Amino acid sequence: MIGILAFFAILPAAAQQISYSVEKIWGNGTTHCAFSSLVHFKGRYYCSFREGASHIFDKDGKAEGKVRILTSEDGVKWESVAYVGKEGVDLRDPKLSVTPEGKLLVTIGGSIYRNRNLEACIPHYMLSDDGKTFTAPEPAEIDPKMTTKRDWVWRVTWHGGVGYAVSYNKAPEGDNNGNELWLLKTTDGKKFEAITRLNIDGYPNESTVRFMPDGRMAIMVRREAGDTRGWWGISEAPFTNWEWKKMGLRLGGQDFIFLDDNRIVMCTRNYAVPGAAKTCVYLGNNSGFFEEVICLPSGGDNSYPGIITVGDELWISYYSGHEGSNPSIYLAKIPMSNFRKQR
Repeated sequence: MIGILAFFAILPAAAQQISYSVEKIWGNGTTHCAFSSLVHFKGRYYCSFREGASHIFDKDGKAEGKVRILTSEDGVKWESVAYVGKEGVDLRDPKLSVTPEGKLLVTIGGSIYRNRNLEACIPHYMLSDDGKTFTAPEPAEIDPKMTTKRDWVWRVTWHGGVGYAVSYNKAPEGDNNGNELWLLKTTDGKKFEAITRLNIDGYPNESTVRFMPDGRMAIMVRREAGDTRGWWGISEAPFTNWEWKKMGLRLGGQDFIFLDDNRIVMCTRNYAVPGAAKTCVYLGNNSGFFEEVICLPSGGDNSYPGIITVGDELWISYYSGHEGSNPSIYLAKIPMSNFRKQR
């Protein structure tokens, strides 16, 4: 662990100075730590991520990343509460949420490789009643209407007692038109029912679902083919008819939250400089327009933030390799006053 570092950035629209802090909370360069998530549960903070030998394969060609979960009472001192693997499965992108029954849910991608070829993607889940002990990772039940055995349920967001998530079906390598994107719902994090297919081209994949203050659903979609720009969608219940807009930037591991005035704080990988991606924070609105306000200390393999609000601060977990060959997990704390409109 390193000490807290203070940084400053410029908000272009208001030309105001932004102060924030960043701390490394896990990683010493010996393992590859990536794909974070952040949540508050029963009076403590939890951060999850994948830990493995590398981004995918170890030196023997195996892909068996494990789920690491950290916990903290104050967001300063962190300790490991779980380190879980499953033989023959690369557990990736563990995303945290709290179910209506008060359980901590970990939604996980489960990739199965044979001779370095991806054979299957099977969504998994873990549950905890107390944040101390977790169930073993088990396959989730996916609606047979859309399952391809290459499914990836990326993140669950709860609203009105129902969990919503987007699953993407990973197409074979080289097939840029084969991905399907489906909006799903669940009541327990174990079984998912299809709501509708989201008709988006350009190899759509990682998608974050959030709810606006007025109850409408918003989805931010990463695309990896065509112009690669993200898509921004809004829908009213029952969430089968969508209004989509192209965003002005490419996304990577994105997360976002709504502010009280409907503006949006989003964090994602910034691809503006080829070969030198950074993890950046953006301020945007419902039109899909986003403007960079902070570029967090980052470099190499990086991004995949988790975002929560804590009192009058915005906390963002993310991973980055800017301090070594293997990336570590970092936590940024940004005063919310930086995002309030100037009068």
